[in-house]
Amino acid sequence: MSLINILLVDDHALFSKSLTVALEEYEEIQHFYTTRELASLPEQVREKKIDIVLMDINLGSLSRQDGLTLASELKKAVPSVKIILLTGYDLPVYQYEAKKMGAAGFLNKNINPEELLHSLIRVAKGGSCFSSRQEEVKIEELTGSERRILQLISEGKKRKEIACQLYISERTLSNHLQHIYEKLGVTSSIEAVTKALKMGYISLP
Repeated sequence: MSLINILLVDDHALFSKSLTVALEEYEEIQHFYTTRELASLPEQVREKKIDIVLMDINLGSLSRQDGLTLASELKKAVPSVKIILLTGYDLPVYQYEAKKMGAAGFLNKNINPEELLHSLIRVAKGGSCFSSRQEEVKIEELTGSERRILQLISEGKKRKEIACQLYISERTLSNHLQHIYEKLGVTSSIEAVTKALKMGYISLP
């Protein structure tokens, strides 16, 4: 196998430096680059002949977009590049979205360097590296409207308020909620909100 060129996209300088130090000793990696310049990401990938991009989901002040959106755009711009989401936001819905947009892997930042290296080699050879634990989670994708409804419920809004805010009837809202319950395998709005929070569909107010 040829040597691997890696590009890390992360807003935490200390984490970037630590990972650089941890991986530079491995002979399988030819170059390990880091970047905070997102506007020229496709150009960097092409110029540096990057094989794998490691992308965080939460990019802080670097971008208004999250890493999943940027990864999807990068994949469209440079289809040949392999992308692994390396994040502390280890939630089933994020892994689901990563698979859907064509990522080659999804890893938690807690992974040790040797395991990460093995994952990088596997992906470089054409494989993938997704958490087996999360692959067992059955995810029924919620629509944007359904996520919005759950977010409003989590903020303490009543059904009448939600229907008014979304310009729909309360009956239509009830139909949406029934679909949400079926997708999440729950029977109440409290269970739905709790599960949606755990899966990453919504965030706490």
